[in-house]
Amino acid sequence: MTDGILGKAATMEIPIHGNGEAGQLPEDDGLEQDLQQVMVSGPNLNETSIVSGGYGGSGDGLIPTGSGRHPSHSATPLGPGDEVARGIAGEKFDIVKKWGINTYKCTKQLLSERFGRGSRTVDLELELQIELLRETKRKYESVLQLGRALTAHLYSLLQTQHALGDAFADLSQKSPELQEEFGYNAETQKLLCKNGETLLGAVNFFVSSINTLVTKTMEDTLMTVKQYEAARLEYDAYRTDLEELSLGPRDAGTRGRLESAQATFQAHRDKYEKLRGDVAIKLKFLEENKIKVMHKQLLLFHNAVSAYFAGNQKQLEQTLQQFNIKLRPPGAEKPSWLEEQ
Repeated sequence: MTDGILGKAATMEIPIHGNGEAGQLPEDDGLEQDLQQVMVSGPNLNETSIVSGGYGGSGDGLIPTGSGRHPSHSATPLGPGDEVARGIAGEKFDIVKKWGINTYKCTKQLLSERFGRGSRTVDLELELQIELLRETKRKYESVLQLGRALTAHLYSLLQTQHALGDAFADLSQKSPELQEEFGYNAETQKLLCKNGETLLGAVNFFVSSINTLVTKTMEDTLMTVKQYEAARLEYDAYRTDLEELSLGPRDAGTRGRLESAQATFQAHRDKYEKLRGDVAIKLKFLEENKIKVMHKQLLLFHNAVSAYFAGNQKQLEQTLQQFNIKLRPPGAEKPSWLEEQ
């Protein structure tokens, strides 16, 4: 049975060859980050359930606080509260022990992979999609940053145009000989402000949608990817452990350890395959959602910018109506478009 499982696992392995060349070693920063990721998921001792009757239903594995030299302590019967306390302590000890063993095996596997002395399971198609997602996220973050910069510049421009329009209007009243010239310049700035506010609303909507796509939708998928990568490392660690036991002597002492290792390996394999399926599904839905969202947002951005610079106020307003964007009424006591970013 062991050979059958290992035979299936081996079809998914990619050996990492080490020939001693420094160029094939990874950067220290990447290794440090991976080790931190292995260590960060420590045991949660605050969510331990209460087990009556001590550790594992008995007192096995606990270090007694008393001995034969203290008969007064050992003769005292344990109350219900003491039994509960021993049960909690035993369960927490078991959690820490399992976490320590798992961390050791995963760290050993990670170092073995990094220095070319082990093999790792690779789904080439899935990993290419994951890398593409990370690259896409970086590019969208750049677009998001530029979009926010554009919003800030438009807001600043609107403030300047508004102040300039007020200055022209004031001079129109106080300069009879230039009243007409100052007057139509004041009207022009007022119109530019109105169109600018409409454009600002469209750009703000564009930036808000990109922000949701990047920081929520993509990030949610990448969180599942991180869980998948951690499960892959655990799977390979326990696969390697099982392979080493299988190559050892077969006696009564190792048979039990081999059966236990095989059961643990199968559990980690099931977890790995489940998360691999979850990642594949999320990547598929993310791509569909991204195309749908960006098709709408890019059309909005193009139509709004084109109408603004063409001076087509009617088309600009129709663009906002088309995408159900509502501007805040003038003088509303709420944060500006810029402050909402």
